[in-house]
Amino acid sequence: MHAITIPEPGGPEALVWAEVPDPVPAEGEVLVEVVASAVNRADLLQRQGFYDPPPGSSPYPGLECAGRIVALGPGVSGWAVGDEVCALLVGGGYAEKVAVPVGQLLPRPEGVDLVTAAALPEVACTVWSNVFMLAHLRPGETLLVHGGASGIGTMAIQLAKAVGARVAVTAGGPEKLARCAELGADILIDYREQDFVEELHKATDGAGADVILDIVGAKYLDRNIKALAVNGRLVVIGLQGGVKGELNLAALMAKRAAVLATTLRARPPAEKAAVVAAVREHVWPLVAAGTVTPVVDRTVPLTDVAEAHRVVEASGHVGKVLLVAPKA
Repeated sequence: MHAITIPEPGGPEALVWAEVPDPVPAEGEVLVEVVASAVNRADLLQRQGFYDPPPGSSPYPGLECAGRIVALGPGVSGWAVGDEVCALLVGGGYAEKVAVPVGQLLPRPEGVDLVTAAALPEVACTVWSNVFMLAHLRPGETLLVHGGASGIGTMAIQLAKAVGARVAVTAGGPEKLARCAELGADILIDYREQDFVEELHKATDGAGADVILDIVGAKYLDRNIKALAVNGRLVVIGLQGGVKGELNLAALMAKRAAVLATTLRARPPAEKAAVVAAVREHVWPLVAAGTVTPVVDRTVPLTDVAEAHRVVEASGHVGKVLLVAPKA
């Protein structure tokens, strides 16, 4: 088969379409012929040499895919050759085929075409596991989403609204904020022009956010604590603004608040399977009903992946950038 390889870390030009050995599904895995994958910021870090895949996993980038099952490994039941699926991956989505543990498979949602389904696994699993399974966002609470126009952000807005929460977002510029509003965001903050702590307190009569989903990290740590409500939960899932910050423990204690931080890629298979099962139970019915829709900025041929990386690196997109395999 062919896959996107990274012979040497570097810029987008470091991504090379090359012939590589076909993967073989192990016990409890299926082989998926990839129709589409998606670009995640973790892929950019891997390309730059900063985020190696876990030992024993595929060396190729790509944390999600959609496609068709073409072979079953030993011990697999409940799935059949020909099934249309999407999947959460440790890596290997930027390829014509990928081996996937059955616990990380999801059926193609009703009403969503197979290419578009590639926009769902990573964002649905990330948002559901962090905002709902970990931070326990409840109806009537306020969620602040940093990067509201990102793939994660567009999913978080919709899921939070679906459960009856109020949603505040930060995004860069009026166009991105307008897209967030279309998806249901109630409080729109342009981080380039406004202070999100001040604007959030204005909009909530000083209460703040019950849950904050943060992709920035250290740069926002102090202000995130200020923006939290009493009993608030800050969930850090990205480090675009650095890895080390100063935490005011007195401020945290005064609010009886919590700071939580997670990654998804490195979790054990059993934990990923539990997240995927929860997404199938809670999110997939919302997608099938049209209450939650995948937001796709554009599709790019997998062989032109360098261009897709440039778009994501420049934050020139809303929602997901998808990579379509040559045979799709």
